[in-house]
Amino acid sequence: MLKARKPAVIPRSRLFRLAACCLLLIALVACRPAHQRIVIGSKNFTEQAVLGELLAQYLEHQGLPVERRFYLAGTYVCHQALLAGRIDMYVEYTGTALAAILKQPLAPDHAAVYQRVREEYARRFSLEVTPPLGFNNTFAIVVRGEDARTLQLVTISDAARVAPKWRAGFGYEFMERADGFPGLANTYNLHFADAPRAMDLGLLYRALETKQVDLIAGSATDGLIPRLDLRVLDDDKQYFPPYDAVPIVRKQTLQRYPALGAALSGLAGKISDEDMRAMNYAVDAQHRDAREVTGDFLRRKGL
Repeated sequence: MLKARKPAVIPRSRLFRLAACCLLLIALVACRPAHQRIVIGSKNFTEQAVLGELLAQYLEHQGLPVERRFYLAGTYVCHQALLAGRIDMYVEYTGTALAAILKQPLAPDHAAVYQRVREEYARRFSLEVTPPLGFNNTFAIVVRGEDARTLQLVTISDAARVAPKWRAGFGYEFMERADGFPGLANTYNLHFADAPRAMDLGLLYRALETKQVDLIAGSATDGLIPRLDLRVLDDDKQYFPPYDAVPIVRKQTLQRYPALGAALSGLAGKISDEDMRAMNYAVDAQHRDAREVTGDFLRRKGL
């Protein structure tokens, strides 16, 4: 009578190698850039989602296939996703690209900053910085309107007088960036009662409104500024560089879709500061859907 064979025993080390290979294959498939559609990304705040949706609808109207991948986190995550081919394009701001990505000195001239960013992104990253959309979303140092009126605050220099009795709140990126709080504090000799609180961008205005903090760094195009009776202080020492909104695209994507470059050129200069502020307000304050808001804007502009 034949004895039954014992099942083959695979050494544990080989099992680990097989498992590692399987995981690597899964990761490679998951990370492989999508070539069937133009993948549009965005950072994790309202304006970015609005811009991402605006680009998506606009390109769809041009007959181009798109995929939405919004709320990816901050600048560095979006930039790395672009380099890795996880997304094909997203909207960046020239001052952010200059200071946070290129690590170059700040400069006040819009055209010079745009040209420097465009040249360096092409040389270092093989990325195309397309023409500006038309608005400048500069950092805005924001206080409550009642405080501005009572204390006669017009400029950031004015705020520096009362800052030692105040608390400040900033986004995580602003706390670390070269064009953020460290340089601002040095330029204006800003000192607060406590170390500034780092918080999610979506919480800043709520914290200011409820008097958890007294000063924040927002954005000039934020729709909640007029709704909450807030005051943007003048950057009287011109610390902040221009932050012109520019779509940034992988050159491989432009080659794959020849109509894409011309389509994006058609958006150049079409969105004003007021346009962007109104769209942000509609989403943040009126709680309208971003798709509806951007669709209305594109129809009004004949795009």
